[in-house]
Amino acid sequence: MPENAVLLCRNLGKSYEEGPQSVQVLSGVELNLQPGERVAIVGSSGSGKTTLLNMLGGLDTPSEGSVWLAGEELSALNEKARGLLRNRALGFVYQFHHLLPEFSALENVCMPLLIGKTPIPEARERASKLLERVGLGHRLGHKPAELSGGERQRVAIARALVNEPKLVLLDEPTGNLDTHTARSIQELMLELSVSLRTAFLVVTHDLNLAQQMDRALKLEDGQLIPV
Repeated sequence: MPENAVLLCRNLGKSYEEGPQSVQVLSGVELNLQPGERVAIVGSSGSGKTTLLNMLGGLDTPSEGSVWLAGEELSALNEKARGLLRNRALGFVYQFHHLLPEFSALENVCMPLLIGKTPIPEARERASKLLERVGLGHRLGHKPAELSGGERQRVAIARALVNEPKLVLLDEPTGNLDTHTARSIQELMLELSVSLRTAFLVVTHDLNLAQQMDRALKLEDGQLIPV
């Protein structure tokens, strides 16, 4: 793969068996994402956007083709190695934040660092600084239930970025928020992607968010095409 590509997929395909039939969801998908690049993927519901995102993140295996993340081919790695690569090079943000309810904002953001064996004092310091950066320095000890929807999504973004990954995958990151909060989260994501030089791949129905990316692609008939 090109040495400078953060993410590369070639001839990516995915099919499922439904009874005697094979259903092709993705076919011949090609994608090249460069460091710091921001790309949106749009498409109708059921077009396979989340399936594609799961394969790009190593959470699902393709039926054909290959995915390269940070210079390593995902299918060539065992499950443990894929997990280590995801922890080191990848962040995830979902429509529903998926924060751990029994832990505070600070503890949730610390999780990727602790999984990567970062010492606890260093993890807490790095997580605190990032939460301050996203405007939640005063909410470190609050649990998710004590935070607003926008605050929970800011915690999720901080968690995704705390390991300083090369790439963050975002699945409808503003889809569960009101318009004002969604715009605030968009501005935050755009600012952080520039300042941290992190590549963002965003699956979204929000055309306003898609238009703010460096480029937008549409998933249609199982393939990515430029918008």
